[in-house]
Amino acid sequence: MTTVISVRFRGGCKSYYFDPHGIEVREGSFVIVETAQGLEYALCAEGNHEVEDSEVVQPLRPLVRLATENDRRTMEYNRSREKEAFDTCQKKITAHGLDMKLVRVECNFEGNKIIFFFTADGRVDFRELVKDLASVFRARIELRQIGVRDEAKMLGGLGICGRPFCCSQFMDDFMPVSIKMAKTQNLSLNPTKISGTCGRLMCCLKYEQDAYEDAIRRMPKNDSFVQTPDGVGTVSDLNLLREKVTVRLDDHPDAPKCYHNCEVCVLRNGKGSRDGIAIPAQRPERYVAPAEAEEDKPIRPIVSDFTPEKQPEAPAAEEPRRRRNRGRRGGRKTEGGQPPKAAAPAKAPLSVKAPGKPPVKASVKPAAPASARKPAQDEEHSAAARRPRRRGNRRKGGGGGKTGGTAPQAEL
Repeated sequence: MTTVISVRFRGGCKSYYFDPHGIEVREGSFVIVETAQGLEYALCAEGNHEVEDSEVVQPLRPLVRLATENDRRTMEYNRSREKEAFDTCQKKITAHGLDMKLVRVECNFEGNKIIFFFTADGRVDFRELVKDLASVFRARIELRQIGVRDEAKMLGGLGICGRPFCCSQFMDDFMPVSIKMAKTQNLSLNPTKISGTCGRLMCCLKYEQDAYEDAIRRMPKNDSFVQTPDGVGTVSDLNLLREKVTVRLDDHPDAPKCYHNCEVCVLRNGKGSRDGIAIPAQRPERYVAPAEAEEDKPIRPIVSDFTPEKQPEAPAAEEPRRRRNRGRRGGRKTEGGQPPKAAAPAKAPLSVKAPGKPPVKASVKPAAPASARKPAQDEEHSAAARRPRRRGNRRKGGGGGKTGGTAPQAEL
């Protein structure tokens, strides 16, 4: 067993082993490691752990140190140089009229080497371009031509499934994919349906290929002659994922039935003649689905039908609603929240004189007797309520004032 750490470089999903040299490294920390191209700034994907000696490629390169603040600043400076180099290279490509597409620029940690990744349909003579770039950056220049799948892995993006590209997330290397895999999985052969953003066949076609091949070996082919619990018939369709077979029975050819793979006994696999085929007298047994275990059953959500009881409303007498009386702001309020009504003062009878007739005395209702009045405490409240309220220079309220007062109407 060998103690190693797993390291991932920028823009890569593949992990590489390095010798920690006794340094304790935590997962997620940045380190400086020695590579064939020199020192590199990398991320520790897995801390100190042991692996089999057969999994380690000798010689195992060492870990130089844990990344410091100065190393982080150097890395950020190199990233800024990459942006500048990308813009400069784009201008140089246009000036030279080269048929190439610049994809990415990488600058090593030491800053003495710059790598330009590009795509092109054929071979490109970029010798003059390299000379111009070397004169501008005063560093070693390297141009690498990559394919469209590598371009998609570097740039990233979303596939037709709505998830990020597999190649940019977790795939270490590209897997070979062929159109035969699409035929095996009964997929549409339309290129727009089975091609990825890069224009090549989708890498996910390889994921389920082994499962489909195993199901095909265990299930009958189309047009096979089979025996079912309901009699003999011919296979018309297959469902590889569910392992179900659609059979047209000889007794009922217009009503095909679906059976599980274990309910079918193959008498002839594939097309051919039925001559000489012995049909067994015993038919296969019907398939019974196994009962689900308690821990496998989905947990049903519990919906409560509890409704809180309504609180009884308090009577109006217990919680009186206090209303603001603007006209009697100065009066004191009683327990009910309303000031007591003031008794109207007795007025002297007024005389109304009509033209050409003697004056007629208007009759005024007499005031209530003293015995019908409220107690002395209510009289104090009514006296306070009769006080006129001033608003500006105008007096508002009952008569008796010099201004703003109106005489009561006389009854004729």
